[in-house]
Amino acid sequence: MQATAYTYDAGTRTGSVLLDDGTPVSFGAAAFDAGGLRLLRPGQRVRIETAGPKDAPSITLVTLQTF
Repeated sequence: MQATAYTYDAGTRTGSVLLDDGTPVSFGAAAFDAGGLRLLRPGQRVRIETAGPKDAPSITLVTLQTF
């Protein structure tokens, strides 16, 4: 699934993304580390993987979207 980086805290490696429908979803350090990224800037397009119910997804991976 694709999303847009919304917030990111380099100190804790946590943040949030906006889904294409505008819904904000937070991610933890484990999801950020799983993607192998060093930095994330607000506005960047990212690819995410989620687990759990659609009405309350949990992000398990955040990586850059490449074309």
